[in-house]
Amino acid sequence: MRIGCTSRRGWASGAAVAAVVGGLLWATPSVQAAGYRTANFLVDAPTEALARKIGDAAEQYRHTLSLEWLGSPLPRWSRPCPIKAEVAPHLGAGGATSFVFDRGEVFNWTMTIQGSEERILDSVLPHEVTHTIFASHFRRPLPRWADEGACTTVEHPVERARQHRLLIEFLTTQRGIAFPEMFAMREYPADVLPLYAQGYSLARYLIDRGGRHKYVAFLTEGLASDDWSAALQRHYGVPTVAQMQSVWLDWVKQGCPAPPATIAAVAPATQSGWTPTTRGQSPDPVASAPAPAAMAATPRRTSIYAMQARRTGADPQR
Repeated sequence: MRIGCTSRRGWASGAAVAAVVGGLLWATPSVQAAGYRTANFLVDAPTEALARKIGDAAEQYRHTLSLEWLGSPLPRWSRPCPIKAEVAPHLGAGGATSFVFDRGEVFNWTMTIQGSEERILDSVLPHEVTHTIFASHFRRPLPRWADEGACTTVEHPVERARQHRLLIEFLTTQRGIAFPEMFAMREYPADVLPLYAQGYSLARYLIDRGGRHKYVAFLTEGLASDDWSAALQRHYGVPTVAQMQSVWLDWVKQGCPAPPATIAAVAPATQSGWTPTTRGQSPDPVASAPAPAAMAATPRRTSIYAMQARRTGADPQR
């Protein structure tokens, strides 16, 4: 069976949030697009210089982040992933990456990104490339929180700080998602922003306590057994998903402190963040978190990006 899967990431401030997440609004290019081909990407951007910059950065992220997450680089895909880039200072930053799983293969890559040049290179592109790394490695859909959460950890500190601030807002306004529900999600919920913020926060907590390779091993076991409580117990010493929620909430209430030195010492040195692109802007400070209200289970949600079986005539590409 062929399963189509789309991973999306969009963000903005104030009233623009709903427009970006509810359906990314791609601006019409004001100039003729230019193309650039690399080993694994085919970039369509407003200018040749931007296309080259985005393509080279995508290849670098694909190589380096594969090492960070998997311990080895990915093999070359048989066909390149098309990247459609809309680049302008006024555009809200966001992206969408789609692909198809079929009998252990993943193919039909398509990536669309938008935003300022700075945002695309330091946040949108590494986020979307990480989706392709996970798809290539796992060859099956991941729980939405685990996929989006991990991809957010490689964004610029400014964007990660924004997710933390949103998290506190959601937890204190009863928009938090109970962990048993969140772990069971295979589709994007209608209220998607809390999933991004909560998924990022939990992924950050787990990665800080074991590194990225351990996080991937945890996901591998959870996917294989569909017993996430057992996977949490084995890899992080937390016996159930519900107890993981309590442990995580306590951590958030304390202001998300760094793990004890004895725990941090065994995790790779690269676990603390991903900042490959120099910016002329200092990261936003992350304020201490107020104690969030108790998190209640949310009503049943309707997915806006449901995974669905579909037929395609494309050949699988590795």
